[in-house]
Amino acid sequence: MIYFYIGLAGFLGAISRYLVGTVFLSDSIFPFATLLINLVGCYALAYLTSRVFFLSSQLKTVIGTGFLGAFTTFSALSVETVKLFEHGKISMALLYIVVSIVGGILMSNLGWKKEVSE
Repeated sequence: MIYFYIGLAGFLGAISRYLVGTVFLSDSIFPFATLLINLVGCYALAYLTSRVFFLSSQLKTVIGTGFLGAFTTFSALSVETVKLFEHGKISMALLYIVVSIVGGILMSNLGWKKEVSE
């Protein structure tokens, strides 16, 4: 049954990703929508993994693997980067790569629960 729930969550994540992509910043040559989606997804997965204790591990898997796995996408980042390079937007492509990777790590760090030392 877990596979059904992961698939359902994946469906919802994919639809959400499409809607965000069409609603937010879709007319720009810079892939802002994918960047926003991936940064939010990094934060959400780290938050879910390290701070949400009231959910079962199965529900976390459904949300993390199903919804967030379909919502965020490395393949879109890769294709959009190649398109930027093909259009001669070298500095924009490099900026996109750096902001995506560094921003993703920073967002994961923000979402991750830090141990409080006394």
